[in-house]
Amino acid sequence: MAKEGKKYQASVQLVDKDRAYTPAEAVALAKEASYAKFDETVELHLRMGLDPRHADQQVRGVALLPHGLGKQVRVLVFAQGEAEKIAQEAGADYVGSDELIKRIEDGWVDFDISIATPDMMGKVGRLGRVLGRRGLMPNPRAGTVANPEDMPRVIRDARKGRVEYRLDRTAIIHVAIGKISFDNELLLENLATIVDAIAKARPSGAKGQYIRSIYLTTTMGPGIKLDMPATLQMAAQRQ
Repeated sequence: MAKEGKKYQASVQLVDKDRAYTPAEAVALAKEASYAKFDETVELHLRMGLDPRHADQQVRGVALLPHGLGKQVRVLVFAQGEAEKIAQEAGADYVGSDELIKRIEDGWVDFDISIATPDMMGKVGRLGRVLGRRGLMPNPRAGTVANPEDMPRVIRDARKGRVEYRLDRTAIIHVAIGKISFDNELLLENLATIVDAIAKARPSGAKGQYIRSIYLTTTMGPGIKLDMPATLQMAAQRQ
């Protein structure tokens, strides 16, 4: 196993593993511990008190971050006829039907989000193996299956900072909240938005403690444990 670099080791030393930090402290510490030469993504990792094997304990949804993710979002839309024209006028980067499906089947996936009209889902379904494992498959629960009249709004939301969250097979939710270059307050507002959305998405089958722990980290940095009461209180204040 390769040894961790000196810069990472120095970064880890800044974090007290036995302490839970308030969101403001964690964001400031993540910036102090950042050493990468690129604009790192800031992420949240939430360990949930759920069993992913049960259908009534699944969590999946979307949130619109008030300050976006700090990157250009490439939007692909599966549509035909009038819906294709609407998507093009709304500013989608790629729009089409059979030709796009064939291109993706051949291995092309250079986009960040895909949206489809309901009539296209029969064809798009065969891309499940390619798009599903990358989190790019259009899904009604994620708001990425839209009628033509809703297409402009869905595309706008995608560009503004629409993020999808979902429970993985290890009962963890991983979600980005912005870039390390963001002002602290912007990261905190994005953090509060996503935690609030996940808290409200508690499934019917959840028992006991719903969110067990939350860690904030960056692409290259160490994990920073968040103080749960302070984090949930900040999220609740958005209401």
